[in-house]
This record gives sequence, structure tokens and C-alpha cells, in this order.
Amino acid sequence: MAPLSSPGSTAEHDEDALKELIAEELGGVRARSFGLTTDVLAEDDLTSQVSPLMSPLVWDLAHVGNYEELWLLRAAAGAEPMRPEIDGLYDAFEHPRAERPSLPLLPPDEARAYIGTVRAKVLDALGSVRFDTANPLTSGGFVYGMVVQHEHMHDETMLATHQLRKGAPALLDPLAEPLQTPAAAAGGDEVLIPAGPFEMGTSDDPWAYDNERPGHMVDLPAYYIDVEPVTNAAYLAFIEAGGYDDPRWWTPAGWEWRNGSGKRAPAFWTREGGQWLRRRFGRTEPVPPREPVQHVCWYEADAYARWAGKRLPTEAEWEKAARWDPAVQRSRKYPWGEVYEEGRANLGQRLLRPSEAGSYASGASAYGVRQLIGDVWEWTSSDFHGYPGFRSFPYKEYSEVFFGPDYKVLRGGSWATHPLAVRGSFRNWDYPIRRQIFSGFRCARSAVAGGRGGSSPHEAQAGEGR
Repeated sequence: MAPLSSPGSTAEHDEDALKELIAEELGGVRARSFGLTTDVLAEDDLTSQVSPLMSPLVWDLAHVGNYEELWLLRAAAGAEPMRPEIDGLYDAFEHPRAERPSLPLLPPDEARAYIGTVRAKVLDALGSVRFDTANPLTSGGFVYGMVVQHEHMHDETMLATHQLRKGAPALLDPLAEPLQTPAAAAGGDEVLIPAGPFEMGTSDDPWAYDNERPGHMVDLPAYYIDVEPVTNAAYLAFIEAGGYDDPRWWTPAGWEWRNGSGKRAPAFWTREGGQWLRRRFGRTEPVPPREPVQHVCWYEADAYARWAGKRLPTEAEWEKAARWDPAVQRSRKYPWGEVYEEGRANLGQRLLRPSEAGSYASGASAYGVRQLIGDVWEWTSSDFHGYPGFRSFPYKEYSEVFFGPDYKVLRGGSWATHPLAVRGSFRNWDYPIRRQIFSGFRCARSAVAGGRGGSSPHEAQAGEGR
């Protein structure tokens, strides 16, 4: 069965069918978690910390089980706590990542046994839980979708931990080959998104998070946006042009980061014998020129965009390009439509890398913009804030405590993101210095009334939009 896309409404699935799908997704995500931890790593590797930016993998493993117990057993099923004494150990807000190795964490075998017991009790209780529309926690199976998505998010974090492991043999293999042959973008390297309103966010997706809600109309001026994410080759041109050494392209905070960090290339890149190489999950290989650049922070993405005579898109601009269908005047769930379909995006850890730019033409948006879902998380220029009418649910620590200028919004998911954990309205966020995440970007530029405007070196090839 294809990965479950969160149901469009409870009417589309009777309760028994929805529960069957939930059980299947719970099993699928747990197999993925074990495949990144106890199935492939020895105890020392699971309990060690590869970077203060990341938790020991055994913490992530027990944490997803503890989260599942809190929400699916205690909150949804009304069960008594199984092991309340460990709740604090696996509270992400009580203990920052840097100090988690010093905690009395469950050893790997005990962690696996604990989360297995939690799962067995969840499945036993699932049959008796009612998806009552009067209860927003269980309506449409929301809390179950929240828990499955949460574990998939931690699996992506586990992949980032694997990437940070140094001197370790390659443990992970791609699950598939690319589904489509890349092609040059039709109509130039950017398209015009005409001025006008569109619906941003959602009010009716039952598994959407609070920060995606409510749906609301946003009126934008016309702008151009890149058809494809910025590639390694394009970013290399920025490096070779001295982009890291010219303060004109950097914000004051970005220039301070550049000077303090000493970075002069994306994370995991090295230059040897005149050739740029990258380390990817224990393998060293030439940097592929046509893949979207990844492992760049917001400051690097912003500096490149300035150098290119463009800018990063706002998250509203990104979402309109991804979701709005001008022919029917409504927003789609995915760039291509309402239902997730294999072959339209690079998601789910299938390739262990981005696909080449120009891939997945069948996944393009109504405006012809490609690879908006999957491949790399895309930095936007926007700070993370709630939408007008935002209400925290079911807990403030998922979204609300992060609102403000400290975090920048990323959109679209990466090759490491599971299909269930991303959609056109989904919002990710991180500090602008973060590079261990699978992040890249595309550029945009404003359109001037009566003409193209802007100073992009590529404006002569710009598309006219659709």
C-alpha cells in the first residue's frame, strides 16, 4: 500500500478503515526507526554522541516511545503511566541535546523493549478509542497522525546523526534508483507568479499541525521564483567568485557567523587536488554538479541569493508557488494535487541524496515549479510566527515557544522526509546557523510593475509563468 496521506476528511475513511491505516503506518515508522538504530549499530554507537548538536541515538529511540505513551496511551486511551520516572529523561525541553549523554538513559535493549511494550498496548487500545468529532485530540485520528509524524521527524534527525558520524563505515544503502530522468526546466530558469491572493495554510487537513492553521487569504505582489533549487554547480560558482570573502553579500549577522565559523563551503565538502568532494554517510565522492546543494545554513543561502541578484522567497511566496492553482482558485495539498503519489517527489529515504535538478516533472506545481516537495528543505526569508487566529494545540511546546526572530522557516521536506510528514502547508524551522539538516534553497526576486525589474543575471531567460 502507498504511504498514507493524512485523510482529507473523516468521511473519506470509516473509522475501522482509518484505524487499519493508522496501525499500518505505526508499524512502518517503527521499522524505519529500528533500521536506523538497533538493527545497524552496536551499543557503543547507540549510546555515544557524535556531536553536541545531536542526541545519542538511543535517546531518540526511547523518546519516540515515551512520546507515544504520553499521547496514545495516557491522553487518548486514558491509561495509567507505565514508567513515569523516565518522563523527565525524555523531555526535550527539560534536557538540551548537549547534556543528554550524561543522563541515566535506558540502554538499547531496554529502550527497545520499552517502546515495544508501549506499541503493543497502543494497538490493543486502538480498537476501543473513538474518533469523536467533539474531541479535537482524536477527531480524524489526529493524535495518531501526530505521533506517527513525530517519529518520522526523529528518523530524519537520526539520519542527520548518521551523516555526522566520522570515520565510520557506510551502513546505509539507498532503497531505490531515481524514478525519473532529469530534464532541463521548460521555459527558463524562473517563472512569474502573478499578483493576487491565495489561501495559505489549512483549516481542514485533520493531521495538520497547529502552526499550519488556520487557512487564510494572503495577497502577494507579482514575483519570480526559480523553477529548480540552486544546484551544487551554481553554488560552486559563488564560492569560486569569492562569495565567502565579500561582505557585500552577507548580512551583519551572517558575516559575523562566516568570520567566527571559518566556513567557506557547504558542510561535508572538502577540496582535494583541485576537486571538490563530499562525505555522505561514510562515503567520499565527487560533488555532483546537478544535485541541489544541501547542508547550507540560512546565512549562506541568503548570501548566495544576494550575489545572484535575487533574494530568498518569503514562505508565503514559496507556498503560493507550490500550492495555488489559479485555474480553480484554490490551494492544493501537494504541488501536483490532493493525493500523494509515488514518483512525483524524492521522499522517504529512498535515495539517500537529492535527485538531480529537473527531476520529477510530474510533481511540478500549477505554475511549473519543480521539486518543491522533497530533495532538500528550502530556506525562506521568513521568521517563524503563528498565522492570524493561531491557537496552540495540543501543546505550546510544539510550535508557539519557537515563535520569533530567532528561527527561520524552511519548506518542502527533503529526500529524508517521509511522505506522511510533509505537505505543501507544512512548516519547519531552525536557527539560521544550522547546517547538519538536509537544507538547500531556491531564489526569488520581485517583479516591478510594467517590467521585469530586478537585477538577476538570468533575467533574459526568465519564463513568463502560466
